[in-house]
Amino acid sequence: MRTQFTRQRLMATTIITGVAMMAFAAPAMAQSQEPVADEVAEIVVTGSRIPQANLVTTSPVTQVTGEDIDVQGVTRVEDLITQLPQAFASQNSTVSNGASGTATVSLRNLGSSRTLVLIDGRRMGYGSPNDDAADLNQIPGQLVERVEVLTGGASAVYGSDAIAGVVNFIMKKEFEGIQIDAQYGFYQHNNDYDGVGNVRAEIVRRGQTNASQFKLPDDNVSDGESREITLSMGVQTPDGKGSLLAYAGYRNNNEVLQAHRDYSACTIANPVAARPTTYACGGSGTSFPGQFTDFATFAYTVNANREFVPYVGDLNAYNYGPINYYQRPDERYTMGAFGRYEINEHAEAFAQLMFNDYSSVAQIAPSGSFFNASTINCDNPLLSAQQSGLICTPAQIAAGDSVPFYIGRRNVEGGGRQDSLNYESYRMVVGLRGLITEGWNYDVAAQFSRVRLSRTYLNDFSVTRLTRATDVVNVGGVPTCRSVVDGSDPNCVPYDVFTSGGVTQAALDYLQIPLVQTGETTQQVVTAAVTGDLTQYGIQSPWAASGAKVAFGAEYRRDYLGSTTDAAFASGDGAGQGGPTIGITGSADVTDVFAEVQLPLADDQPWAYSASIDAAYRHSEYAAISTDTYKFGADYAPVADLRLRASYSRAVRAPNVLELFAAQGFGLFDIDSGDPCGAPVGTAFRATLAQCTATGVPAAQYGSAALNSPAGQYNQITGGNPNLGAEESDTFTFGFVATPSFLPRFNISVDYFDIQVDGLISSVGAANTLDLCYRDNDAAACGRINRGPTGSLWVGEGFVENLSINIGGLKTSGIDVNAGYNVDLEDWGVMGWGQLGFAFVGTWLNSLESDTGTGTASAVSDCVGYYGSAQCGIPNPEWRHRARVTWQSPWNVNVSGTWRHYSEVDYGSSLTGPVSGRLDSTLDAMNYFDLSADWQVTDTVSARVGINNVFDSDPPLSVAAGTGGNGNTYPQLYDALGRYMFVGVTANF
Repeated sequence: MRTQFTRQRLMATTIITGVAMMAFAAPAMAQSQEPVADEVAEIVVTGSRIPQANLVTTSPVTQVTGEDIDVQGVTRVEDLITQLPQAFASQNSTVSNGASGTATVSLRNLGSSRTLVLIDGRRMGYGSPNDDAADLNQIPGQLVERVEVLTGGASAVYGSDAIAGVVNFIMKKEFEGIQIDAQYGFYQHNNDYDGVGNVRAEIVRRGQTNASQFKLPDDNVSDGESREITLSMGVQTPDGKGSLLAYAGYRNNNEVLQAHRDYSACTIANPVAARPTTYACGGSGTSFPGQFTDFATFAYTVNANREFVPYVGDLNAYNYGPINYYQRPDERYTMGAFGRYEINEHAEAFAQLMFNDYSSVAQIAPSGSFFNASTINCDNPLLSAQQSGLICTPAQIAAGDSVPFYIGRRNVEGGGRQDSLNYESYRMVVGLRGLITEGWNYDVAAQFSRVRLSRTYLNDFSVTRLTRATDVVNVGGVPTCRSVVDGSDPNCVPYDVFTSGGVTQAALDYLQIPLVQTGETTQQVVTAAVTGDLTQYGIQSPWAASGAKVAFGAEYRRDYLGSTTDAAFASGDGAGQGGPTIGITGSADVTDVFAEVQLPLADDQPWAYSASIDAAYRHSEYAAISTDTYKFGADYAPVADLRLRASYSRAVRAPNVLELFAAQGFGLFDIDSGDPCGAPVGTAFRATLAQCTATGVPAAQYGSAALNSPAGQYNQITGGNPNLGAEESDTFTFGFVATPSFLPRFNISVDYFDIQVDGLISSVGAANTLDLCYRDNDAAACGRINRGPTGSLWVGEGFVENLSINIGGLKTSGIDVNAGYNVDLEDWGVMGWGQLGFAFVGTWLNSLESDTGTGTASAVSDCVGYYGSAQCGIPNPEWRHRARVTWQSPWNVNVSGTWRHYSEVDYGSSLTGPVSGRLDSTLDAMNYFDLSADWQVTDTVSARVGINNVFDSDPPLSVAAGTGGNGNTYPQLYDALGRYMFVGVTANF
């Protein structure tokens, strides 16, 4: 497999080198006239296709630069983006259970599918056959010049998916010489957690009876090492009409295990009555050396003497946390080239080529027997006389009858489940642009991108083989699989789990199977746009210095997604998968026409320093639907010091291939408060007997602990829906930008945003479905609950139906604040000490509402300041900010300090209010402080060093984190791994 990858890398290198040679060989043209000294080059601002001479827009745009990457020491660009208060991480390096291997971003927490990611104003394709969002792993961080984040709908300009906004990566393209950038970093953490719940004491207590699974890590740990090196080479033609920048890079990050942090060394659960102020170290009933039960009359584990002894959850539940990856290891090779050549004033050719090879491994707790088989034969020779006598009568033993019997046992001998993910991505843009005639320009481009997935899931058990390996009979005194006797599977090896140390390597070789998935995504885009200045035609306000500008054009886009899974994946034969992973093939085509106009209304008038309006429109034709999107904006500056701006956008998002065609299959969802029909857990809501029996719970099982999954995970069935309609959203923004003349070099912008999404493509949510049924008596919700024979939703055939539909919607609103101030210390009377720069970006979240569209009392919920409930999931702080001060010293050394703040959040939602009586009722406000310095050692060499999370702040812990977080917290938001220290150097030649 790697040989194939190597050949493809070689092919990509050859293509890039060939393009570079053609660019170098382009004929020299007469040198163009030098630009006038005071000429201002027009640029394209995110959110518009019309070039303009400044960064003024009617929609709020937040910007970070390449310097921010150096200051924060990031090797993954998503880590930089998610520090902005407008952005929430979705998939990233801290996700293991359910990892796609991609890195995505979710603006306003409206979902990564509603965030459009661009490179130089051109969209990125699907990041994976398993994830419809763009993969930020494809973007080389050291080649990023700046990142512009546009709030709210931009579908009229860029097409579908820009409902929450746009993240536009502007790449470095003009560079001469050779640059080498190298960086090394690692995490350091002191394991001295003293926060809520006293989890260290609980690990010590559990370790007294189960030392193999419960142990504290070393007091001081260093891990998660990261290394990155990037080589850039840039040239320009002698006449200045052409340029080429080529790059190549390598990145490697080491794993971090949850076992190496004291607050994640066990999976925490709600406290017990005997220890009300201490988290319990919970775990899974699928334990080691095993739980053997009929879920009604007995529950045993085994000892070394091949005897059943009572199973006690507090002693025997499996601690599945330590072996999980807190940070996944990854390796990335990247290369590419950006080039342009001005043939004449009417034609400039340009091209972008990008290649990326990324691999990562997501590791979670071992697979095993997850109560898959439901019976055992009483004459099974693996059972001792004591064991068979406890579960069978003498008559049943003599007759070889089968009795109800479930095995829950972890494959500790085989190690953790490892999801090995490899992506190869290619992206190419070629085009021509230039002058048509005076005042008119064109831009025609073709774009192609492809992502190839190669995925192998290791160390999982085959359910089919597991069933055969425990169905054993006596053949001449030798325990033998029944399938060997009847010839249905002559390779079967008995799986002896009825005594400690009974599992053989031969049994593991038989039971463990690889699960394989391959697939690819492609995107093809052809865009033709024309921009024009109508000033020459007299289309101009009498009070403005310039006239109207327009842009119009057409675009065709085709997105394809396909994946193939092997028989074991597709059938759900992997015991640790929670359901089948089924292949998918589908495509979506769209043809768009679009137009924009900007009209200056006034410049330097007594009543207006400046004023303008703009508008945009796009019509899109899909196979089954048509959509129209539009935007209106205005800005007004009564004086030079103050500018007011406002905009309204109608945006759409058409259903993508995954949402339309994904096969229906089983998965897992979290409920930390237990099944509403099971045994009470704390103060959690309980359904009535009548409600539970009406949805399939046997009366004898009502209130049973057997209905509550020890791991808090339950079965759901998810999948696509070809009848989905498009989402529609309305975005309002208004605010001001102030640059007061009495305070030079100070600026501040304050903008209100309001985004309403209707016809949301989503699912009601399995946990929400339980609430709607048992709290609100919603008949449709109750109909989606399918319980197994024992009433369980986590064992056997039970599940909650949770398919994609167009539900009610989402709404969010709030205020963004951006401010900057630069001051010469001489102005403060401090002579010869350089300058200070201040930068601040913050977001106050006013609302974050979801509507299931059912019209019931539980339909609408607001999650501002909440987390963890079925409605709210990850934390949604009411206030987030990042503040930075930079000292530019006169000695070629700059020092920066950054303060990142997240306000507290409460467990619950607007439906419940803050839920009290839990140790994790409130996750405290978190403050992180970062320090960095860079030194211009020589004219060509600079060095940087820094520490993020200087005070090694421990993350807030929660029982509710589940698969939505990782390691008892939410590392997508909080710093969960400790201090991050880095050192880097940049050399130019």
